[in-house]
Amino acid sequence: MTDFTMKVDADGVAIITWDTVGKSMNVMSREAFVLVSDLVDQALADPAVKGIVLTSGKDTFAGGMDLNIIASLRDGTGEDPAEAIFGFIMDTHAILRKIERAGMDPKTLKGGKPIAAALPGTALGIGLELPLACHRIFAADNPKAKIGLPEILVGIFPGAGGTTRLVRKMGAMAASPLLLEGKLNDPQRAKAAGVIDEVVPADQLIEAARQWVLNAKDADIVKPWDQKGYKMPGGTPYHPAGFMTFVGASAMVNGKTQGVYPAAKALLSAVYEGALVPFDTALKIEARWFTNVLLNPSSSAMIRSLFINKEALEKGANRPAVADQRVQKVGVLGAGMMGAGIAYVSALAGIEVVLIDRDQAAADKGKSYAEGILDKGIQRRKVTPEKKAEVLARITATPDLSALKGCDLIVEAVFEDPGVKAEMTQKVEAIIGGDCIFATNTSTLPITDLARASARPEQFIGIHFFSPVDKMNLVEIIKGKKTGERAVAKALDFVRQIRKTPIVVNDARFFYANRCIIPYLNEGMRMVAEGVAPALVENAARMMGMPLGPLQLIDETSLDLGAKIAKATKAAMGDAYPDSAVDDVVFWMVGQGRLGRKSKSGFYAYDEAGKRLGLWDGLAAQFPVAEDQPDLTTVQHRLMFAQALEAVRALEDGVLTDIREGDVGAILGWGFAPWSGGPFSWLDMLGAAYTADRCDQLAEAFGSRFACPALLREMAEKGQSFYGRFGPAKKAA
Repeated sequence: MTDFTMKVDADGVAIITWDTVGKSMNVMSREAFVLVSDLVDQALADPAVKGIVLTSGKDTFAGGMDLNIIASLRDGTGEDPAEAIFGFIMDTHAILRKIERAGMDPKTLKGGKPIAAALPGTALGIGLELPLACHRIFAADNPKAKIGLPEILVGIFPGAGGTTRLVRKMGAMAASPLLLEGKLNDPQRAKAAGVIDEVVPADQLIEAARQWVLNAKDADIVKPWDQKGYKMPGGTPYHPAGFMTFVGASAMVNGKTQGVYPAAKALLSAVYEGALVPFDTALKIEARWFTNVLLNPSSSAMIRSLFINKEALEKGANRPAVADQRVQKVGVLGAGMMGAGIAYVSALAGIEVVLIDRDQAAADKGKSYAEGILDKGIQRRKVTPEKKAEVLARITATPDLSALKGCDLIVEAVFEDPGVKAEMTQKVEAIIGGDCIFATNTSTLPITDLARASARPEQFIGIHFFSPVDKMNLVEIIKGKKTGERAVAKALDFVRQIRKTPIVVNDARFFYANRCIIPYLNEGMRMVAEGVAPALVENAARMMGMPLGPLQLIDETSLDLGAKIAKATKAAMGDAYPDSAVDDVVFWMVGQGRLGRKSKSGFYAYDEAGKRLGLWDGLAAQFPVAEDQPDLTTVQHRLMFAQALEAVRALEDGVLTDIREGDVGAILGWGFAPWSGGPFSWLDMLGAAYTADRCDQLAEAFGSRFACPALLREMAEKGQSFYGRFGPAKKAA
């Protein structure tokens, strides 16, 4: 079997069907590209063939290029990887340009054969770039289908002509959400935007495409940019309207990315430069910028972490070899915001839910959280009333613990107090079956300690959801010292069911995510206490790709929570407690009643509606801004090394057992500079030798918290990298 097959019907229409062997969704490979090229050649050369319909043998069209191939393009390309990558891309352009020209006379633009794309469902990446080279795009009226170019989300941009064709088809302004944000549309919205041409009932898809092919005239198959006198919609960069578009696009890209995402800048450059030249030259420019991006370590790191590693973890890369543990009925204890969110995502995934709280009113309030989300979905036409009723019917809200009988998983999300959690554990274990797994949702409390209240500690596990549950993709699964393999498998299978990304860590104070994010927050406050300008702290973080500066993030999570964590940590660590300087800031702010966004006052000022207005100018009265300010790089390194070194220590301590989980968890959990691929990928970019030297400099200047971990020192001496030493290939060996 091959990925592409062709049959010519009685009317002379060649139907080329894409059906990747062994995959649920079509993905393009090098070999498949050659095959489709050969089939097109055959059809164009055959006098009996009047035209071509390109479609899929699956209920979707394509998920894009195999990103494993993209990730490996830079490797194994000899002494001149740029030339090899550029050559590969230009070969791709040649194939798609052949489809686009379809055998027509280059001067008269006549004699070509019409080629239509028929998309039964989702078409992403190369799955849209290939249809864009066809002469007309038909899509089945499938509201679940997604059509778009999401490459920017994994650190690259559409490099198989998608960038150049979409801009020439729609104009730079209209194309920008699709190219720069990776926006996906359903077929109707894609047609309204001008991305595709026709939306037809699914059972009429192939016939509609066939009839168009049989009736198309020479003029119907000539792309606008190949016609004499073509003008780009919205204008080129030197057109008065186009000039304003490109100025605005440049400002928007730099404002959103702070200049740290190479793909966004390269895409904009390809669009700008390509708009000034003929189409074929523009394709060559696009290929050069795409090569530039692939040679940047950021793209490799993002593809590895946000696609390859993320997908591996979601498919159970670290799952124990035990029988299937999919959840049939889950009990959620506590109907507050966290418990209500867990109940919603579980019911949405088709799991029966029992939502427990102290009385019926509290339980019903938790269920209403799901109703509110579904109502918003109906308003946005993403949810039907029938779907809403179906999801809500799966949630039983009650104060009656006996309703938990028959549950195969319990997720406890009650107040963050060991005593309260212990009492609830014992009450519930007296009711549930002996095989039921008990999970506690906590962000800071040690799982091994909480498991002491359980009669079955091997079936007791931690599941740390991030708030808000319905929007945050990461789930941190924490193994206590006695947690068994079935409990781990149950947690992993549950997380897969609710379509989130799991990482599995061993029990320790703050686990992994909070262990790394707290030093980031603390370093920001420490600098404020030292007299570093708060604006410098915040902007330095954002210019390194952090979504929020440390002070804004503290406001979002609340300062009184920070004070609570500080007290608990100090009580646990005693004289070894390292953050007294940070406490000076935290407790003073709490004393002023400035608790963050929830109190409409924190490091930032807010209006009555809670809208952030800017940094609070009263902070300088207590912590005056020093006359001499540190340089930008020093501030950035303090903020980044505070997180990354803690990730290394988590690996040293055995809290992390897989650096893939460390990188994916950092990006999805707290937004660690996604352009870098995560803390371990970032340190690999810097190199162990440089990192160790920089640690020594920072430790000498600012304290022992920057001391180089022994593991990192050893790697520097041996010339090793994290992915070279701990990557999946090494683990398998």
